[in-house]
Amino acid sequence: MSAAPAEDQVRQWESEQAHLRQQLVEDDTEAWQQNPDFSGLQRVGGVDLSFIKGDDVNACAQLVVLSYPDMELLYEDSQMVTLTAPYIAGFLAFRETPYLLEALQRLKKNQPELLPQVVFVDGNGLFHYREFGLACHLGVLSGLPCVGVAKNLLQVQGVYKSEEHQSQIAALQKGGDSFPLTAASGKVLGKALRSSDKSVKPVYVSVGHKISLDTAVRLTHSCCRYRVPEPIRQVPDDAAKDLKTKKTKGQQVQKIRPCVCVRNRVNVCMH
Repeated sequence: MSAAPAEDQVRQWESEQAHLRQQLVEDDTEAWQQNPDFSGLQRVGGVDLSFIKGDDVNACAQLVVLSYPDMELLYEDSQMVTLTAPYIAGFLAFRETPYLLEALQRLKKNQPELLPQVVFVDGNGLFHYREFGLACHLGVLSGLPCVGVAKNLLQVQGVYKSEEHQSQIAALQKGGDSFPLTAASGKVLGKALRSSDKSVKPVYVSVGHKISLDTAVRLTHSCCRYRVPEPIRQVPDDAAKDLKTKKTKGQQVQKIRPCVCVRNRVNVCMH
């Protein structure tokens, strides 16, 4: 009896994805993207939705904005949310995007001068079952350039964790080296990037919106001090746990106040 509603939901979401897909821009659109050193880029954002182990309904929607190229924290927003959409493989964006979009909209309303010029998404963009992952979804709805950076390989469209794939990883000699993730159709959907000399395990970069793949890869590398780019790495790991604890104790849960931080997250808050 429950199969029919799920099938109806999938059809509805497939239709919405196809509609939004028509608005996707896979090319560079901003002046700073044309510059070899990304001159003109001052703010980069990172978003993620983190869960408490054993709880797939309550989550913490998180946004950070860092200065570029120094990677100093400018703004941080963490808020507990309750997910209402079901989890269906390939449609993660319908569960997560509304809350990440709300975080960006709060920032645009309250402190528009800190709005990021590009957003890194902990997940895939064009490298997706229907070439429209979370980074694409968020990019089209927000209108901001977005880059998808996944820590694990999504085995999709003929791209597999095969011996050939492993040998390509082994051939990455230094930070900045990459190889294409080519679908069975021949289309390049993303790139595996050795993001740091310190890490031999790559990240998987794909276009989200309003940026080309080559620019997305260069920008990701430039934002990496370790394996994961700083806008994603600096999303606070303990925010979900802390906010969940407050909620459990009956305390009022509010988003972390935006702050301009000089270093090490020292608060010099603007109200």
